[in-house]
Amino acid sequence: MKAHYLGHVVFYVKDLQRSLGFYRDLLGFKEVGRIFNGAAAALTCGRTHHELLLIQVGDAPGPPPGRRRGLYHIGIKVGDSLDELRQAKREVEQAGIVIDGMSDHTVSQSLYIKDPDGNEVELYVDADESLWKNNPAAVVSPIKALKL
Repeated sequence: MKAHYLGHVVFYVKDLQRSLGFYRDLLGFKEVGRIFNGAAAALTCGRTHHELLLIQVGDAPGPPPGRRRGLYHIGIKVGDSLDELRQAKREVEQAGIVIDGMSDHTVSQSLYIKDPDGNEVELYVDADESLWKNNPAAVVSPIKALKL
């Protein structure tokens, strides 16, 4: 067997409307439908039928802070250039969301934020693909600070 690509992510969320405000309204995913009597929403960025499913669970405990086993973060590509990443930064800041970090990973450049439930979300743009195609080990290059 060979995996083709990561198809989708499913998050349990406290408040579906609040999470839709983040993923749909701010990050630009398109809502394609609801299930579970409206308690869950499927979203897509257009690559496939859905890349994200949000399921409302109310006051169930959220993710614990700090290092732990399990999901660390998800990465969402927001463009193809540093100018597009700068625009994403402006939009995130205008929405009142704190930027937890900015990194240059050589093969990509990233902003790190948290969704309304405390899940870490990486917003990124890829560098020229020749960097990793010519040198696959570039993906594990030392992480550098990013200034936008």
